Amino acid sequence: MGLTLLATTHRVAPGLLSWKAWEALRSAARVQVRPGHPLLPYLREAGVVPEEVAEPDAGALVAAARREDVVWVAAPEGDEALMRGIGTLAVGDPLDVEVLHGSYDLPGARVLDLVSVMDTLRRECPWDREQTHATLVPYLLEEAYEVADTVESGDLGALREELGDVLMQVAFHAAVAAERDDETAFTIDDVAAGIVDKLVRRHPHVFADVSVSGADEVNANWERIKAAERAEKSGADASALDGVPMGQPALSLAAQLQRRADRIGAPAAPPETGPENGSDNGSGNGSENGAGGGDDLGVRLFELVREARERGLDPEAELRAVSRVFRDRVRAWERRRQND
Repeated sequence: MGLTLLATTHRVAPGLLSWKAWEALRSAARVQVRPGHPLLPYLREAGVVPEEVAEPDAGALVAAARREDVVWVAAPEGDEALMRGIGTLAVGDPLDVEVLHGSYDLPGARVLDLVSVMDTLRRECPWDREQTHATLVPYLLEEAYEVADTVESGDLGALREELGDVLMQVAFHAAVAAERDDETAFTIDDVAAGIVDKLVRRHPHVFADVSVSGADEVNANWERIKAAERAEKSGADASALDGVPMGQPALSLAAQLQRRADRIGAPAAPPETGPENGSDNGSGNGSENGAGGGDDLGVRLFELVREARERGLDPEAELRAVSRVFRDRVRAWERRRQND
């Protein structure tokens, strides 16, 4: 005699239970469950005839379990209050109580909850309902910068929350895209499938029979595979610079362009600037707009980026580090002035 509390997760399809769970359900003298529980039709299909109890009572369950083996099928979201009541009664008058997990969350299962919440917000929240891919872009950039700031500051305790904000933006864009009824529509599953396919394709040393001697060879293979992908997509117009986002901050843009150019052995000379090279931004005077000759500020900044890379430094990170020091100094100066 005893009581088995059968716990399941709503993130796994109903009916997909462990063998031990089905064995407990079939062998119990009594199986009790709330009306409308998602497992009900599968229990009946398996020949288990449960009693439907609208308002379960801990005392009644414990009393029944002292007479015969009873299985209580807990609600998918859990029956915390009921289980606490059973625990209190069982401690006072010992009873064999087992919590049996009939199904478990797999890694990544909570992403299903995120998808569900975003779908609900998209339907029922006026602000969320109005958003588009374009209006969401600033938030995606802001959240990405907050992740970078958290990592740079060493506040790894806050990193989980910041990554969650980024993940929410991905789910939001997917929810917006899923509403379209043309060939541009996609779901978050399509997003996940695309990156899974890409990762498998670009790691043949893990998922295929390619052998590598180390990280350098992994990088070389990665670049060859990316070049083949660009050629397949763009044909004769394919460029090593395809996919470089020109809207990113200028320092990181220069560094990425230089890295791509270095990989294919492109000339490392400073860029020639001026109206004849397309740098005139509409004023008719390139020099007055920072696009003059060899002493141009933009050219010098571009070369400083190259210098940083040659020294193994990230120019964006270096400038941010100096900026943080400057911020701290200004704040210290402000405090001193307030105390004077």
